[in-house]
Amino acid sequence: MQKNDIVVVTIEDMGTDGEGIGKVDGYTLFIKDAVIGDVVEAKVMKAKKSYGYARLMHIISPSEFRVDPKCPVARQCGGCQVQVLSYERQLVFKNEKVLNNLMRIGGIPEEVLARIMEPICGMDKPFRYRNKAQFPIGTDKEGNLIAGFYAGRTHSIIPCKDCLLGVEVNAQILDIILGFMKEFGIRPYDEERHDGLVRHVLIRTGFTTKEIMVCIVINGKSLPHGEALAGRLAKIPGMTSITLSVNRDKTNVIMGNEIVPLWGETYITDYIGDVKYQISPLSFYQVNPVQTEKLYKTALHYAGLTGKETVWDLYCGIGTISLFLAQNAKQVYGVEIVPQAIDDAKNNACINEIENAEFYVGKAEEVLPGYYKKYAEEHPGENAHADVIVVDPPRKGCEESLLRTMVDMKPERIVYVSCDSATLARDVKFLRGNGYELQKVKAVDMFPHTGHVETVVLMSGKDVIKYQV
Repeated sequence: MQKNDIVVVTIEDMGTDGEGIGKVDGYTLFIKDAVIGDVVEAKVMKAKKSYGYARLMHIISPSEFRVDPKCPVARQCGGCQVQVLSYERQLVFKNEKVLNNLMRIGGIPEEVLARIMEPICGMDKPFRYRNKAQFPIGTDKEGNLIAGFYAGRTHSIIPCKDCLLGVEVNAQILDIILGFMKEFGIRPYDEERHDGLVRHVLIRTGFTTKEIMVCIVINGKSLPHGEALAGRLAKIPGMTSITLSVNRDKTNVIMGNEIVPLWGETYITDYIGDVKYQISPLSFYQVNPVQTEKLYKTALHYAGLTGKETVWDLYCGIGTISLFLAQNAKQVYGVEIVPQAIDDAKNNACINEIENAEFYVGKAEEVLPGYYKKYAEEHPGENAHADVIVVDPPRKGCEESLLRTMVDMKPERIVYVSCDSATLARDVKFLRGNGYELQKVKAVDMFPHTGHVETVVLMSGKDVIKYQV
């Protein structure tokens, strides 16, 4: 196979990010925007020895699972990888991804997974679910101001003010900001020249409280005529917080660390279940509140708390899972590397009058082993113990040193929440080799129309009575 070859391919499978996979004379091609069941004409863009990447040119015979995307820029935008796949089939694809990773990487027999894997948790309404959006600001070829999203693997902005995954008020907010910039001659940021002022607009919405936050990321210390913009935005029902994020670095990181109040509060509030959270521009907060509640309730159910347990919540963020657990546990300890997140977690515990949750700043890989070692020094002949450990790591999963400490603490149950089922499967394999067995698995579709899926698993010690859920 050579670059620029035109081939006809039957799509037989889909990759982890939703790309179609087919073979031509035994040669594997990955084709973005093709879905399982399609017969397509494709142009080879990159050819390696045994596989390559091709561009979809023409759909010869559409799959029975193919649908017309609701978003007019779904193919150009890098956000929705699988919007052309029916939602029912998206759920099958995601569940199979988790299943296959646990089998292939985790070494879990298929017959075991058939018994313990629960049905994937999908959405009744898989659009308008995001409570957060970040829009880069720039200009088109004619010099007109635009807001939108980056095309896949590029920093070229696809104009789109009304993403169908986000809330409808986003478009109104962006119209006001772009109109303001045009009126006062305020230039957008130019990545190549590192000049211009407005880089991004962050919008958050409280789905329960209906509160709205707007944070404008700027390449400067202030926004000229900012009070005029604030006055216009403040008229939108629900507007609660308008701030600036100062980011003068030449970087792909969106947010700066300095937040400057422009109008109203520096945070909004929202609820997951009965727990209230304050959310600042820099807070990590799950973007899909409907599915987040289902995810956390699953984690809480798997934890099997009776009110007598000591629980460690690792990678706790602003305390979202910790405070859920604290309602049913004796004591919860949360660990998070981001100081601002821990400040938020402590404040969230306070506003919910939760007194049995403590939070520590630091790397989970350092804090938990450090605690375990110090406990042994202070209590000769004893080891630190946790009844339940909940872990929700970043995409890279857990470091082995942390997993070893978790095993050493001999919790009855480990609840692992994962945004990457491949690293989850790797860590499950380690835990299975060190005294724990997989009890339950449940995938939760937090991000419809993308290739991503969250997973919750329950593991229990082989030397303790198996926890039945």
